Amino acid sequence: MSHSDVATPEWQAGKTQQAPVIDAYPEFEPGSYTFKGVTRPVYKSGKGPAIIVIHEVPGIYDDVCDFAQRLNKEGFTTYLPSLLGTPGMSYSTPNLIKSMSKLCVSKEFNRFAFREEAPIADWLRALARDAHRACGGPGVGAIGMCFSGGFALAMMADESVIAPVLSQPSMPFMLTKKLRHDIDVNPKDIPKIKARMERDDICLIGLRFSGDKMVPGDRFKYLTALLGDKFVGISIDSSPGNSNGIKAAAHSVLTRDYVDDENHPTYQAFQKVLTLFKKQLMPVPAQA
Repeated sequence: MSHSDVATPEWQAGKTQQAPVIDAYPEFEPGSYTFKGVTRPVYKSGKGPAIIVIHEVPGIYDDVCDFAQRLNKEGFTTYLPSLLGTPGMSYSTPNLIKSMSKLCVSKEFNRFAFREEAPIADWLRALARDAHRACGGPGVGAIGMCFSGGFALAMMADESVIAPVLSQPSMPFMLTKKLRHDIDVNPKDIPKIKARMERDDICLIGLRFSGDKMVPGDRFKYLTALLGDKFVGISIDSSPGNSNGIKAAAHSVLTRDYVDDENHPTYQAFQKVLTLFKKQLMPVPAQA
């Protein structure tokens, strides 16, 4: 179904108890988005084509905001939906535990073998339609991180999403051998997504650290087998003694473990993400 065929509500600007101003990042305008009776805070910043930035655990914390600002500086509008925690929260062990506890029991975010899709995906697709309508351009980018990594691919079931990125996609949890390679996408949508990627020449980028036990290499092998050369999997070496001194526990490629140095592999991975976003969302006009 095309985004133009679906009635979509609009993002509403305004500070609320659930969407406070983030003191350290006043340029992120607080607001909310409601779809099918579910309302969540959504922060908006920048100008240009839209990118939905779906945060990692524990929530919208400083490194997630810094990442969104890097996109803003490149000419994009970012939408940051708050799915866990309190916007502007600190990255701390208590906050990680609290968010993980909610994540593990929430029916909104989990898709196990008996469930076709995480229910949040439909809400995120609606937000993408609204962002496309508000910001224009050929479509919308989407990047999921950690527990939300697979959501960016699931969002491609809607025509508005044309630039998907999966950063350390950690769901579903590896409860079985099959789930080591599984991804949070409705199996019924996969043929449609593959057809769109071929038709519109869309690539999917996946990012992970090689030693990240939450993102097994089997998951990227599965995506390669599923999508062929339309999937660009980037595994950054985090093995013991690696030349960049990346710690074995490294997980967050574009946020907490990102190094803003042109010689660092996380910086180079970010540049590849930017290239995808610019190619898909800022196409060069054809010469007359």
